[in-house]
Amino acid sequence: MTRKHALAPAIAALIACSQACAQGEPVRFDAVGDAIPRPLTSEPGDAARGRSIVVNRDAGACTLCHAVPGEKTSGNIAPALAGVGARLSPAQLRLRVADSTRVNAESPMPAYYRTEGLNQVAGAFRGKPILSAQQVEDVVAWLATLKGPQ
Repeated sequence: MTRKHALAPAIAALIACSQACAQGEPVRFDAVGDAIPRPLTSEPGDAARGRSIVVNRDAGACTLCHAVPGEKTSGNIAPALAGVGARLSPAQLRLRVADSTRVNAESPMPAYYRTEGLNQVAGAFRGKPILSAQQVEDVVAWLATLKGPQ
C-alpha cells in the first residue's frame, strides 16, 4: 500500500469527525466525461468562502495533501493547487472536488460530495456529503481563480 493510499482513510475520518456533515439532501449531478457541467447550486460560488474551506482543517483540510498558494504549511503528496484554474475548467474542478475517483479510481482524495459506495462510514455520517453543494461551488470558485504559479 502506498503512502498516499494509506493516508486516504485517515484524512476522510479526520474530516468526517472534525466537522458536522453538510446539511440537506445531496443534489444529484450528471458527470459528462471528466466534468460536471452544471453547477450544484443556483447561487454562484464565493471564492473567499472557497479559500476558507480549502485551508480550514475542520472543513476541506486540503492543505493536508496539497501545496496551497499563500499557505506556509502544506502537504506534498498531491498536486500543488497553483495554476489549477488555468489547467482545468470550473466543470472539471467541480467533478474533482465532488468525487475525484470518477477521474482517477485510485485517488486518495476524499469524495467531498459522494455519499454512495463508501466504506467504513460511521452511522451518523452515512448518506451525508462532507461538503454541501454550496461549499463545493465555493471551492470551485476559488480554485478557478488560481491561474498562475504562486
